[in-house]
Amino acid sequence: MSTTNTLSGRDRAILRAVAAGGAELALGAETDLFLDGRRCCDQSAAHDLVRAGLIAATTLALVGQRVAAALTPAGHQALDGPALAA
Repeated sequence: MSTTNTLSGRDRAILRAVAAGGAELALGAETDLFLDGRRCCDQSAAHDLVRAGLIAATTLALVGQRVAAALTPAGHQALDGPALAA
């Protein structure tokens, strides 16, 4: 994933799940994403979305702590943008 124009269907599904609420990030070198208390099944995609600035923690915390996660303005824009053909 290099730009929001190359979001996969799975990337978009993860963004929709985060937008729906109940998402958390476990802070660290690679932030892990949890959805409704369960570890996201595609941490690689989640890491890419966080690195791309589409998902972020809503508060600061210590490494290893879980904090609420939300879409950034760029994440909302990416989600609202045109979908790619499969």
